[in-house]
Amino acid sequence: MRAIWKGAVSFGLVNVPVRLYSATENHDLSFHQVRRSDGSRIKYKRVAQADGEEVPYKEIAKAYETADGKTVVLTDEDFKSLPNRSSKEISVERFVPADQIDPILYDKAYYIEPDAMGAKAYGLLREALRESDRVAVVTVSVRTRMTMAVLRVLDDAILMQTLLWPDEVRDVGELDHLDEVGEPKDSEVAMARMLVDSMAGDFEPDAYEDDYTVAVEQLVQAKIEGGDVSEVAETEEEDDGQVVDLLAALQRSVDRAKASRGEAGADPDDGEDAGASKTSKPSARKGAAVKKTASTDKGTAKSSTTKASTTKSTAKKSTAKKSTTKKTAAKRSTTKKKAG
Repeated sequence: MRAIWKGAVSFGLVNVPVRLYSATENHDLSFHQVRRSDGSRIKYKRVAQADGEEVPYKEIAKAYETADGKTVVLTDEDFKSLPNRSSKEISVERFVPADQIDPILYDKAYYIEPDAMGAKAYGLLREALRESDRVAVVTVSVRTRMTMAVLRVLDDAILMQTLLWPDEVRDVGELDHLDEVGEPKDSEVAMARMLVDSMAGDFEPDAYEDDYTVAVEQLVQAKIEGGDVSEVAETEEEDDGQVVDLLAALQRSVDRAKASRGEAGADPDDGEDAGASKTSKPSARKGAAVKKTASTDKGTAKSSTTKASTTKSTAKKSTAKKSTTKKTAAKRSTTKKKAG
């Protein structure tokens, strides 16, 4: 696993150098939207709601919508003025009984691993949590925002689990029909208790299976084995506002321009990984050149047939045709050399 955070756990005067790792991973299935006929991916453009105009990435800002529907645009300077907690310390505030924290407050889980220098202090904290049957309430800065969390022991590791803020838990009073639930009869309660006892057992998570994911994977594998797969040609990604290597992009444009003119030593694929570029594809330019040459040949032949009586005009067009043919042959020869 790759550490996502490095810092220290501090309790009292003890500091434990540690690393933080995500303890869970999401296995939800992800599906792409494609064109049914050939499997080509569907792309979406960023457009303004007011006029439908496409908005460049650099012109997009963040905004906050108030409860009454007003929009407040925030600038980079606004965000810089906000509290920024970049501390690399997990600070233990107090040790509390585990049953005082309702599970609804638990959010994301992280494994804590000690650095070599902090192994002894880590073991001390781990045993203190085990023996006391308590969890440590801590404050920690994750991705610049301070949040509450608890430390508890899971197997031989200390687990940190972030907590939701109290106002992030919805009030159960917002439910509409709880007042319609009546009190059951004693006989009904006794029968329900018997049912619970008959179904009692230990929790074994391995006994449960995500049958939907398994079924999808089997379905996909069957389609692959049956040859039901769409091969979609890769295309250049549009500029999404990310920083690219400008020098490499310029060199790539020059090479493509040379290739379109049939100049030797030009490789239109040079710098393919340099980043997004607004230049046209080599294949598109080459195709246009061939189409233009073919059109010229056709026009010359037609002119020679309909105007055969004009010797001078025919001679000029014949010469032009030979010149065009030589240029086309030279271009094809250059292309073969590059392909070789």
